[in-house]
Amino acid sequence: MAAVAPLMDMNDLPGFTLPLLAAVLAGGLIGFEREWRGRAAGFRTHILVCLASALLMEAAVSQAAWRFAGVEGANIVSDPARLAHGVLTGIGFLCAGVIFRSGFSIHGLTTAASLWITAAIGLLFGAGLYGLAGVGTILTMLILVALRLVSLQLPQKAVVDVEVNWRRDAVGAEDRIEAALGGLDRARRADRFELVDGGESLRRTFRLKVDGEPALKALAARFRSIDGVTGYTLDPRDD
Repeated sequence: MAAVAPLMDMNDLPGFTLPLLAAVLAGGLIGFEREWRGRAAGFRTHILVCLASALLMEAAVSQAAWRFAGVEGANIVSDPARLAHGVLTGIGFLCAGVIFRSGFSIHGLTTAASLWITAAIGLLFGAGLYGLAGVGTILTMLILVALRLVSLQLPQKAVVDVEVNWRRDAVGAEDRIEAALGGLDRARRADRFELVDGGESLRRTFRLKVDGEPALKALAARFRSIDGVTGYTLDPRDD
């Protein structure tokens, strides 16, 4: 076995500066949009994901400078793609932490996807593919910002999770609740039927589509006018 020798020194650091700074910038741009939207994984998280991916890919493509040497005359072949697969697999666990279910709706999918693509962009910068990584950053920002602005201008209904509690002894309360919901969306779907508060109250969860905030305010007013309703939650889905 050949002697082990340090093959990388401080003189090699300037070559790593550009990909790492580019990764920090790209992660910051994507993370800023998520931070602005008030998501759990925001500015710092995206920067760290992109930077970590770039660091690991830099290490993978620089294996010739690692502190080891093979058997004399042997030809060592490295495969940086294997490390990239490992990074993206590991990011999957982080992405799973920002996805949660509320009623019928699944929240956090866009944030999870942004983390996943941020890791991919970091890997590209780490591999020195600046053009491809730059295009990926621009397209990601267009998808997260520009396309959302476009979608806000389009006529569409908002999906809302509705949870209603009412006293078990309130006669006719459930029928009036369903009538209030039916006035907004006849295609509503019921999710859960629960007995709560030690059997004194009932709870039902629905998913429906409404035209916007005025419709939500009208629905809230209807619930308040129903005798026996003890609480309600109107949760618009916004990923």
